[in-house]
Amino acid sequence: MAAHTGLPDPPPRLMVKVLRELVRARAAGEREGRSSTGIHVGVPGRRDVRAFRPGEQVLDAALRTEIVEAMARDDLAAGRVPLVWWARSAQADPGEDLAWSAAVAQASGELGVRLDLVVVTARSWHDPRSGVGCSWSRPLRRVSPSSGPGATDGRPAR
Repeated sequence: MAAHTGLPDPPPRLMVKVLRELVRARAAGEREGRSSTGIHVGVPGRRDVRAFRPGEQVLDAALRTEIVEAMARDDLAAGRVPLVWWARSAQADPGEDLAWSAAVAQASGELGVRLDLVVVTARSWHDPRSGVGCSWSRPLRRVSPSSGPGATDGRPAR
């Protein structure tokens, strides 16, 4: 499998929509005090998304790769290519982004399928390999269906 450099610039519209929803969910979790740092693998919005929260554990590159591979196998067996996202606070060590990015790239090669990693915070998402991303000046809020068009500013900060 040929190596790739992450998400294209610009990413597909559906991908942008999915990533914006992940940012909204992360922001809601932080507001409600129920968010933690972790790697997630699956199709966003599905109930079977897998998550691993390393806490204070020290993980080497091989173990990170094994974790990603194990978490991706169910989706791949079902014919779905999962998204991989590293959810963290904005203040977390960006070195972890690169460590997980390397593990996802290695797992991608070993599994023979393109896996993309996206880093998600309460105000942004970005791909550490390609540099593609989007950020907002304040956390996004979920829009209620009764709010109508224009009820939230989902545009990126400039």
